[in-house]
Amino acid sequence: MEKRASAKKTANTAVNAAAKKAAPVRKAATVKKAAAPVKKASATKTVAGRAVGAKTVAAKTVATKPPRNESQTALVRRARRINRELAEVFPYAHPELDFENPFQLIVATVLSAQTTDLRVNQTTPALFAKYPTPEDLAAANPEEVEEILRPTGFFRAKTRSVIGLSKALVENFGGEVPGRLEDLVTLPGVGRKTAFVVLGNAFGRPGITVDTHFMRLVRRWQWTDETDPDKIEAAVSALFPKSDWTDLSHHVIWHGRRICHARKPACGVCPIAPLCPAYGEGETDPEKARKLLKYEKGGFPGQRLNPPQAYLDAGGKAAPPLGASG
Repeated sequence: MEKRASAKKTANTAVNAAAKKAAPVRKAATVKKAAAPVKKASATKTVAGRAVGAKTVAAKTVATKPPRNESQTALVRRARRINRELAEVFPYAHPELDFENPFQLIVATVLSAQTTDLRVNQTTPALFAKYPTPEDLAAANPEEVEEILRPTGFFRAKTRSVIGLSKALVENFGGEVPGRLEDLVTLPGVGRKTAFVVLGNAFGRPGITVDTHFMRLVRRWQWTDETDPDKIEAAVSALFPKSDWTDLSHHVIWHGRRICHARKPACGVCPIAPLCPAYGEGETDPEKARKLLKYEKGGFPGQRLNPPQAYLDAGGKAAPPLGASG
C-alpha cells in the first residue's frame, strides 16, 4: 500500500510539473488565437494621429463601410460635419484662378476647361495685358489670341469662346458681366459651372461649382449617386443652407486637389476619414500617405501667381510665371 501511494504521489508530482511547464505554451496559444479575429476584422480601421496643415487629427477608429441605407437626416448631419471639418483644414480656401474683376474671372474660368488653373494663371497675364476689357477682346485678331492661349490647349475653340463672350458682353450687356445666372449662361462657352464660379466669387451670390473634383468626392462620400452635373448640384444643394454653397465648393475642390486624389487618395492623413465611406481605397499608412499631399499641404507652390495673403500666411507658396525655371 505504501509503495502504491508513493508511486501515485510521484506520478501526480510529475503531472503537475508538466502542467506548469506547458501552461505558458497554452497561454501563448490562447493569446494568438484571440488576436486572430482582430487581424481578420474589416469593419473598422484605426487611423494614426497625424497633422494635416495646421490641424492635428487624433487617432480614431474609422468605419470603412457605413451602411448605404443612411437616413436623410443622418446624411445631412454627416455632410455638414464634413464641410465643417474641411473648413478648419482649409480656412483660406479660395478660387484658384487669378482675377481682378468679373471679366477676368469669367474669361479665366472658360479657359480652365481641360487644363489646370495653374496653366491658365500663367497664360492670362499676357492676355489681359493686351486685351484688358471686353471691348478690346471682342475686336481682337483671333490668330493673335490663339497664339497667347496655345499653352492652355484647345486654343482655337477657346479663342472663339472668349472672343464670342466678349462680343456678347459688349452687344447685350453694355460691356459688363451680368450678375444673374440666366444671363450668364447665354454667353458663349459659359455653362452653369462657370456661371456659379462667377456668381459666387465675383458677385458674392451663392452657388455650387460642380467640377470634376466635386463630382468625384460627393459620390465617394455617398452624398449622391447621380452622375449628371445638374442633378448632383440639386442633390448636394438640398443638404446645405444656401449661404454655405460657395465655400462648400471651395472646401470640396481643395480637398480633392490636395488630399483625396482620384487614383490614390491619401487616406492615412485625411482629416475626415471617420466620416468617409470610401476610407481604405487609398494609402492608409500615415507616412506613405503624407508623401501624396499636394500644393501647400505637401510644401509645394499652389496654382495662383497672386494668391490671397491668408494663403501665404498659412504656408502656401505663389506659383511661378510661365516659362520660369523650377
